[in-house]
Amino acid sequence: MIKAAVFDMDGTILDTAEDLRLAINHAMEQTGHRHDFTREDAYFFFGSGIMVAIRRALAREAGAEREALIAIGTDAEGEIPAEVQAETEKIRAAYMPYYTLHCSEHTGPFEGIPEALRALREAGIRTAVVSNKPDEATRKLAAETFPGLFDLAVGEHAGVRRKPAPDMTLTALRQLGVQPEEAVYIGDTEIDIETAANAKLRCVAVSWGFRSAAYLKERGAETIVSDAPQMLSALTCG
Repeated sequence: MIKAAVFDMDGTILDTAEDLRLAINHAMEQTGHRHDFTREDAYFFFGSGIMVAIRRALAREAGAEREALIAIGTDAEGEIPAEVQAETEKIRAAYMPYYTLHCSEHTGPFEGIPEALRALREAGIRTAVVSNKPDEATRKLAAETFPGLFDLAVGEHAGVRRKPAPDMTLTALRQLGVQPEEAVYIGDTEIDIETAANAKLRCVAVSWGFRSAAYLKERGAETIVSDAPQMLSALTCG
């Protein structure tokens, strides 16, 4: 049996799409941009940190198709023009305080997740959240929504590379006292699949989040689950 389960947050344990949508629309409106983005847009914006999410929103505003947004935040994006970087910083300044204040208004756990986390802990499996969400919001949502169910929660913060780099995940495992081969990473996007591979963890992908089961399979997911009981079985019996 594994010794630790490391979870992504957005789209994996929490349905955060509406609060993310409202926050990005608020920030874009405050800075004079398009601000009528949908939940489906938010699914493609988020997952690689807020700066990438904003650049994706700007690209969508400029006419990019949703599927093309995935390349933003990867090596395929290329050099970021100075004016885009400056505008992204301005939008981020409007986004951060708003989202920190409103991040839990329309957010809640996916069905069966609290019960699955409780079962993992009763089985002696340690639990953590590693997210590209801003660190303050990650810690706040983990503590408020899942009190006592996570040993630690860490989000994006200065000085540590965001996922899919393995840094945050490996740091979390060290704090838990667990080796990569003794842990599983659970997430809902291609970023999570890549994170698990880079950190040398087994990956369980969930199909109820920001990406479909077909998309996850195309991106290399070997284990895909469609509900919390399946996830728990994959973690405790796999």
